[in-house]
Amino acid sequence: MSRTRFLLAAAVVGALLVAAVSRPSPDPLSETGIPPLPARAAKEPAESCAAVLGGLSLRRQLAQLVVVGVDADDVTGIVRLVRTEQVGGIFVGGTATAVLRDSALAQVQAVAGVPVSVAVDDEGGRVQRIDALDGPLPSARTAASAMHPDQVRELGVRRGRALRARGVTTDYAPVLDVSDQPAGAVIGDRSYGSAPAAVAAYAYAFATGLRESGVTPVFKHFPGHGHARGDSHRVLPETPPLPRLAATDLLPYERLAEFGAAGVMVGHLAVPGLTDGQPASLSAAAYRLLRDGYHFTGVAVTDDLGAMRAITAAHPLPEAALLALRAGADQALWSSGGHVPAVLDRLEAAVAAGELPPERVREAVHRVLVAKSACRA
Repeated sequence: MSRTRFLLAAAVVGALLVAAVSRPSPDPLSETGIPPLPARAAKEPAESCAAVLGGLSLRRQLAQLVVVGVDADDVTGIVRLVRTEQVGGIFVGGTATAVLRDSALAQVQAVAGVPVSVAVDDEGGRVQRIDALDGPLPSARTAASAMHPDQVRELGVRRGRALRARGVTTDYAPVLDVSDQPAGAVIGDRSYGSAPAAVAAYAYAFATGLRESGVTPVFKHFPGHGHARGDSHRVLPETPPLPRLAATDLLPYERLAEFGAAGVMVGHLAVPGLTDGQPASLSAAAYRLLRDGYHFTGVAVTDDLGAMRAITAAHPLPEAALLALRAGADQALWSSGGHVPAVLDRLEAAVAAGELPPERVREAVHRVLVAKSACRA
């Protein structure tokens, strides 16, 4: 059976699945104390994307396609990075919070020619970034066991308000992986569960809440880490073959086109029958599946290219960024920070040598600019 027919079969199965979710007792979480965002009238960006693109040199266009990890306690260094390199995005990881306090991110945006995407990975449970500032989030598994999807949506609204109030624009959450792994496994309690329909119900509910509060959700880890063998921090994991993914792990992605504005993080996952032994994050076939199989039109960002041995064991960072963008990624992410000049030098050289087509660069930059509301499509 062809991959297309497998995907069609997966869609039928997904339509027939019903989540067995009961309405529990009231939301166990208290309010964060962050006031609601004031109502804002929708404002169309003044410039067209063609005009913005036309005003950016090739190097500045390429800079829009990188998301760089920063030291959250070094606000001066972050401002210097954005002023000097005009990167399209920064990623705030770890437990430091200086850049998330006292309107520090306003200083960062002030030196950006194009608004900067400010991303965190605030999933809840063992992966969260503002718990010391605004209180903890439960893990996905805990939320699914104790709350109704409507309550999880409200949780997303409150968390989104807290993030947005601190200047965060993007959350690398929720996890869309389908998994019954033990809680402490690489996915484990980061997943909403082992039933694809329930995972979709809870993940899209949380993502809806984030988006309603002005934060862009990013679903992860396409095409599905929940049944993979191995941890991409240490090795290149291998998933079950594509037909099995289509019948289970990929089912929640059937709702991407319906959901609309969001991002997708592509994982470092070898998928038999799809990626030919390569990580999905560097595989043109994986991005084609995302675009053509699931009709995704938003920004596709790689998982971390700089701190996971699934990538670093085989590729230096500049080469990994090139391979990802050439394959179809719109943003190359590395949490380790630094290396921006070297990455941009390699990408510029690749365009000049014909390794990275200019039309691929323009396509990716256009998606990134639209996602940041930096121009009028």
